[in-house]
Amino acid sequence: MKLWKKVILTVLGLVLISVAGFCAYGIKMYSDATYTVKGVYESIDRTSKRREAAVNIDAQEPFSVLLMGIDTGDLGRTEQGRSDTTMVVTINPKEKKSTMISLDRDILTEIVGNGTEDKLNHAYAFGGAKMAIDTVSELLDIPIDNYVSINMKGLKDLIDAVGGIEVDNTLGEFTLDGIVVPAGKITLDGETGLAYARMRKEDPDGDIGRQRRQREVVEKIVNKIISLDGLTKYRKILDAVKDNVKTDLTWDNMVDIQKKYMPAFKNIDSLQLDGEGTEIDSIYYQLLDPTKLYETQTELRAQLGMAKNEEMQARDTSNYNNYAGGNTAAYGGTSTDTTNYSYDPNTYVDPNTGVVDSTYTNQEEAVYPDNGY
Repeated sequence: MKLWKKVILTVLGLVLISVAGFCAYGIKMYSDATYTVKGVYESIDRTSKRREAAVNIDAQEPFSVLLMGIDTGDLGRTEQGRSDTTMVVTINPKEKKSTMISLDRDILTEIVGNGTEDKLNHAYAFGGAKMAIDTVSELLDIPIDNYVSINMKGLKDLIDAVGGIEVDNTLGEFTLDGIVVPAGKITLDGETGLAYARMRKEDPDGDIGRQRRQREVVEKIVNKIISLDGLTKYRKILDAVKDNVKTDLTWDNMVDIQKKYMPAFKNIDSLQLDGEGTEIDSIYYQLLDPTKLYETQTELRAQLGMAKNEEMQARDTSNYNNYAGGNTAAYGGTSTDTTNYSYDPNTYVDPNTGVVDSTYTNQEEAVYPDNGY
């Protein structure tokens, strides 16, 4: 099918980095796509202190997108949830390069607008997409220009919609929530794909390994969407995203991205931001080394055409140096973890609903709840 006949959809929006590049085709599909995009569009009233003016996608300016996987929408979960998958994508069309960085959900950081220091993934639970955006922007010292969120059902349905994705499961066969994921080179459907992206406990690298698999799943989905060359799957893709995705990217944004930014999606650097695991008052956190954080901030700012911010070089918002020296009494934050969670060995209290969930039947799972992506 000739290029001029192709109309983009992008709902995952970039997701999936290119879900900015959903390829739908024809007049009928254009109508369906625009309808779906209007349904997932959700603007947020916010102002970035790191940009004097909003980014101009039509002018091919570098921009960033916050991608969030929300731990609700499936497995009987209907609450607002938390952003247990958090990625930031920077897209630079002039350099024809994109960077996708995963942020550990347990990073101890300031929750902007909530007056607390807490785990990064709690920002969404406390204040939705706006608080999550503001918190990540402050942590990485970059503007967050747009966001895309997708819940667990959306990810599962999207994998099915593109006909599954192929991976090489080098971890060996494992089971999560009753779903068996075989070892070796396999094709994942929605159920097994969601399990593959969510599993943590049987990965020797823990949450770092899980985030690596999440980036893999995202890139596999994007590649499948970009490669579609027919009408057969577009309706399933639209159905997968319409009730499970929210974004502040407009239809015009998505069309401009597809026309002017696609070469940048063919060169993606994958990064990981994590720290040193530490328990504070019996609660697990990741403390970021300020030097490494500054290096990450500088790299991302460069991708966005911004100069390094040397004022951030000496900043240590997590008391990392105190903790590294064993001085746990130095903690000056006001984490609400101890009020949101019950760490009884046989119970887990959801921070959004206060409802006891007996799913977590051991102390490790209570302290390190694995109820997200």
